[in-house]
Amino acid sequence: MAATTTTNASAEAEAWSILERAAESSFPPLQAVHHLLSVGACVRCILRLLGAYSSACSCASLTASVLHSFLEERDDSIGGSCSCLSADTSYCSVCLGVLLPAWHRDEGLETPNIDNISSKISQVVQKEGYQVDEFTLEISLPPVIAANERAVRLYMKQKFGNENWFKDKLFPQQTMSVKEALRLLIVSSLEKQMNAKHGNDSFRIRLTYTHDDASQKLHSLLPNEHGRKRKTDSRNGNNTSSEAHKRNSTDGNNKQISESDSFIYKTLEGIEDQEFCNLIQLPPEKVSKPCHLVISCMRSPIFIGGRYLKLSRNVSQSCWIIDDERMGEASVEEIIGENVSAICRGDSCKFHAAGREDIDVRMLGSGRPFLVEALNVRSIPSEIEVQQIEDRINSSEKKYVRVRNLKLVGNEIWTMMREGEAEKQKQYTALIWTSRELAENDLHNISVMKDMEIVQKTPIRVLHRRSPLERKRIIHWMEIEKVAGSSNYYLLHLCTQAGTYIKEFVHGDLGRTHPSIGAVLGCRAEILQLDVTDVKMDFLQ
Repeated sequence: MAATTTTNASAEAEAWSILERAAESSFPPLQAVHHLLSVGACVRCILRLLGAYSSACSCASLTASVLHSFLEERDDSIGGSCSCLSADTSYCSVCLGVLLPAWHRDEGLETPNIDNISSKISQVVQKEGYQVDEFTLEISLPPVIAANERAVRLYMKQKFGNENWFKDKLFPQQTMSVKEALRLLIVSSLEKQMNAKHGNDSFRIRLTYTHDDASQKLHSLLPNEHGRKRKTDSRNGNNTSSEAHKRNSTDGNNKQISESDSFIYKTLEGIEDQEFCNLIQLPPEKVSKPCHLVISCMRSPIFIGGRYLKLSRNVSQSCWIIDDERMGEASVEEIIGENVSAICRGDSCKFHAAGREDIDVRMLGSGRPFLVEALNVRSIPSEIEVQQIEDRINSSEKKYVRVRNLKLVGNEIWTMMREGEAEKQKQYTALIWTSRELAENDLHNISVMKDMEIVQKTPIRVLHRRSPLERKRIIHWMEIEKVAGSSNYYLLHLCTQAGTYIKEFVHGDLGRTHPSIGAVLGCRAEILQLDVTDVKMDFLQ
């Protein structure tokens, strides 16, 4: 009991010390400070508006009653009983309880306590299973808070604007915003709760505050132009503000709220002070309940890159389903993505590759560069874990896909891969059949061709899904050899510009590719099998 009394006395002494320093440096006449308290502004908003917040933000004992006692002791005109000491359950007329901090969640009203909100945030992070060393705190507030702050400023200007001290003492130009104040209020406690540092990191904690009642009232007071806009939106099937606020737990609804709030901010900015005073109640009234709070977490995508080899002629690069029927036995995308997800525990994965091969074409040699974009991962893999992903893929009983040089990379690799796609060269080996046996002179003529330009129209086999274009491509070199023990079968090795249709280059595609191997040899030529043997790009080697 004695320890509790000592602690309370120490906390009250700290609060008085803060108020004394604030009074010396930034307080206007105490009657004006008391007036802010009387119209429903919380202590933290008062100190914030007076430019004295930073030293007071974390002092839990700095309450309305303490501030009133401080003012009463220094100004006899301030009585011991007034509206600012009422025992009602109303919340700040400016921040709507955000800086108390009090809030509603779906579970009900939360107790106003700094450590309590930090604990709730930490519990959400832990429940989702995130591993966090550093975090960024994002805060979204309803625009009614900005309107309330403007209303308080204009009210005080009406009340005290003619007094000499007003311009110098009240509401400095660089007043700390409610967002900044809340961040300063809870970050230190949150760092302790999570055992992590606050900074510029890819892991984001977002606090989304909404207040349906206050927002609806603000909507009703806005100019008619905004009302007509909202009616038009409603006819087009969009939600009005109140409906959107009720469903703010999903990304789509958060986007709706964001767009609505942005429009309201813009509308408020376009209203002159005189019109604002005619539209909005001065001073703003207290509210009977605080804001509703949604806590969400998100990590920016991470990228794992490397090269893959596809060893099967019945595996597609991406998941391929036609009329609810899977084409092929598996896909490179699924095999690699599932193993990445097992370690990183993300929401989903996106697969990006430097080009693609048909389902019946193998990818051999050094492999094709690829990236897996893992979304909202709970854990960023270490080098050892990345190696485990590679080992798990390569040790699979079904030897469909192998990967090499797997590593965690930055998102700049994605841009490099896209830019390099058009410039890269690719090498192939094709098993072809010709309608006649080739002479040594035929083999020689093909082998001496260098940087041959061909023209390809969009192949018939893909014309249903690609634009009918004409493309010029370069065949850099070719070598051809006879398959032992056969008369009309050959292995064609070639290096081409990216984007060349190799199958069509062999058989000519009914004349849509010219020249073709068939045209060069003066006979019919067909491709039986095709392998990609090298994708020449300088990264992810």
